[in-house]
Amino acid sequence: MEAPILITERLRLRAWRDSDREPFAALNADLRVMKHFSRPLDRAQSDAFADRAQAKLVKSGFGLWAVEAPGVAPFLGFVGLAEPAFVAHFTPCVEIGWRLARQHWGQGYATEAARAVLDHAFRVLGLSEVVSFTAQGNQRSRRVMERLGMSYEASDDFDYPNFPVGHESRRHVLYRIKSAGESVLRSP
Repeated sequence: MEAPILITERLRLRAWRDSDREPFAALNADLRVMKHFSRPLDRAQSDAFADRAQAKLVKSGFGLWAVEAPGVAPFLGFVGLAEPAFVAHFTPCVEIGWRLARQHWGQGYATEAARAVLDHAFRVLGLSEVVSFTAQGNQRSRRVMERLGMSYEASDDFDYPNFPVGHESRRHVLYRIKSAGESVLRSP
């Protein structure tokens, strides 16, 4: 199966390329980008992540797409869908997530790409709900979730199992969006 390509006004969500590995490793090593994750990734971990993302896209027709801004940057990071491997009150589920290089923050790219992914999730894949979660203190990601029209209930907060007890990012918030049977695409 070939990975689908999603196109927005400014972005192209596509399969991963070998040329994505170096900028992806750089963003995964950036302490500000990785602040709300358990740790930065070294080059081998970053490459393995990209390999898994590409394999999932090809196998399933959905996953974590590499994002480019034609004429601006050949690789911004990723936006896409994943199936969390841990057990929680909301799993099994499909999650939408993103990770962009810091120099591309604040330009609406995450929201624009995520809208295209949600549209694909609901219209093409036929999903009825998509969730997103992040550390409580990750206000940037929470604002993206809110711009996407996702809803938040404090009763859905949970402790992310990949963080040790007492870690500042262990407590996570969960946002949800249900299919309305119509396109979620709109201007950034």
